[in-house]
Amino acid sequence: MKATRIALASLAMLGLAATAGAQTPPARTSTLDAVKGRGVLTCGVNTALPGFSAPNAQGEWRGLDVELCRAIAAAVLGDPAKARFVPTTAQQRFVALQSGEIDVLTRNATQTLLRDTTLGLHMAGVNFYDGQGFIVKRSMNISSAKQLDGATVCVQPGTTTELNLADYFRANRLRFTPVVIERLEENIAAYAAGRCDVYTTDASGLASVRSNLAVPGDHVILPERVSKEPLGPMVRKGDDQWFAIVKWTLTAMIEAEEYGVTQANVDEMLKTTNPGIQRMLGVTPGFGKALGLDEKWAYNVIKAVGNYGESYERNVGPKTPIGLERGVNDLWTKGGLMYALPLR
Repeated sequence: MKATRIALASLAMLGLAATAGAQTPPARTSTLDAVKGRGVLTCGVNTALPGFSAPNAQGEWRGLDVELCRAIAAAVLGDPAKARFVPTTAQQRFVALQSGEIDVLTRNATQTLLRDTTLGLHMAGVNFYDGQGFIVKRSMNISSAKQLDGATVCVQPGTTTELNLADYFRANRLRFTPVVIERLEENIAAYAAGRCDVYTTDASGLASVRSNLAVPGDHVILPERVSKEPLGPMVRKGDDQWFAIVKWTLTAMIEAEEYGVTQANVDEMLKTTNPGIQRMLGVTPGFGKALGLDEKWAYNVIKAVGNYGESYERNVGPKTPIGLERGVNDLWTKGGLMYALPLR
């Protein structure tokens, strides 16, 4: 009897072990290994937001968010041309990242508490500080959002924009009728055709939209900013190494601007005796190894796309059709919010 009980107990233990083994999930390939294995970095970008991510006349993707993707490709694969771009709508963007369709989301996405805690995603820094605004036709003779009572407003669903819109009108006891359209291009077309009185999104997006309307001067961006929109790249949770790579790639671009290291002078800067620049450019080894990358990862980033300020001026700065002053996106030493974490 005792032997029978021992045998049954042994079988039970074996059953538990087998069940435990069956429930053990297979090891997941890290994002870094997957990217290196295929030799291509896949980034989710906006469908068409000039200045941030949009194809040019030759079909080549251009913009601030596009260059961040190319910077990550340079850091990881040593070549910015090994970046592939997947256009995503506001509703598709997070699913594309969660499902593994893309490796990183370099598309205007706002960091919020619920997104940080419920989507299984991490924000890996801020590459553009923004705020929501409104654009109207100049012929409406409106100079403030407080005059929008009763307006029809075009807005994209599944965005903080949609929530902020409702909050602002409720707080100011204004009435509005939302015209909810998923795709950015269709929102713009609806606004231009007069289906809505107002289009609302981040102020940078409004500047981008206005620059592509038939007569930009016929449209006015109202002065109110009704939200804080810290925009930046996002990655999946559970892959700390990949999170660090994306985070520190963006940081390297900001720190390069702080040190005055540019795309044009980065080779000459390899000779500097400044210890901070030596660490950043891999002259002092160890920092690439800490990320699982080549020691020249940050050098490759700057050689490929330049520092943050260069990328900003080239894509959305005052001399571009978007025409945005640096403002809060300037370096902290110049009154802005851009502040590189210590790369040491």
